[in-house]
Amino acid sequence: MPVGETVHRLAVVASTNDEARALALAGAPHGTAVLAAAQTCGRGTKGRVWHSAPGLGLYASFVLRGPDGGPAPFPHVLPLAVGLAAAEAVREASGLVPGLKWPNDLVLGGRKLGGVLCEAVTGPAGTGFAVAGIGLNAGHGPDDLAGDLARTATSLRLAGRPGVAVEALFAALCRALDTWYNALARDGKGPVVAAFQAAMVPPPGEAVRAATAAGVVTGLCRGLDAEGRLVVERDGGAGTAVLDAILGLETA
Repeated sequence: MPVGETVHRLAVVASTNDEARALALAGAPHGTAVLAAAQTCGRGTKGRVWHSAPGLGLYASFVLRGPDGGPAPFPHVLPLAVGLAAAEAVREASGLVPGLKWPNDLVLGGRKLGGVLCEAVTGPAGTGFAVAGIGLNAGHGPDDLAGDLARTATSLRLAGRPGVAVEALFAALCRALDTWYNALARDGKGPVVAAFQAAMVPPPGEAVRAATAAGVVTGLCRGLDAEGRLVVERDGGAGTAVLDAILGLETA
């Protein structure tokens, strides 16, 4: 079943990821989508709040199952594939080319345009699924991004594309996610990792500062390893750090 063939359109929902998860637990097939005009409890990674201004952004989640009906393949690389799909959708709908900040942010002009949240659910006897949530800022104006968001976030409107309709962006996202997810399932993680690295910001070779649960790692970004993890050559010849989770990543 193609991604987005079945779409549940909702005016307001607590969280599209929670709604998609409930649908999947009730037997919803692969590719089922939830699209909401607003979220009251949208969330990002590490439990952070995702600000979901009513009617201004794309707030969508998808049920993803493996080709055999089991768990989605390569769950640690899945966020990279979803990020690539979101970036492709933005390009198709607006002509803008966002960068990808590892592991799950879309960036324009150094500011956050959107993000990805993937959650895996494993059931008995090899059953399971993943829920991929995507949030993209589309019609937000200067007054819609308050506080820290005014300094760190952007939107398609603020980037000079005020006429991009959420439905057009969503249609492009469904097509791109279907392509990238099937490529991951068919060809493995290598092509996804390579494509993500090619779109990374900060790019390989740039000095970065990565905040982790164990402390801050500074050094040169060396891209991704074969498993899709971030590789940083530490300052002062202190070796190489291979990171599978971070709290934040910035140019040093």
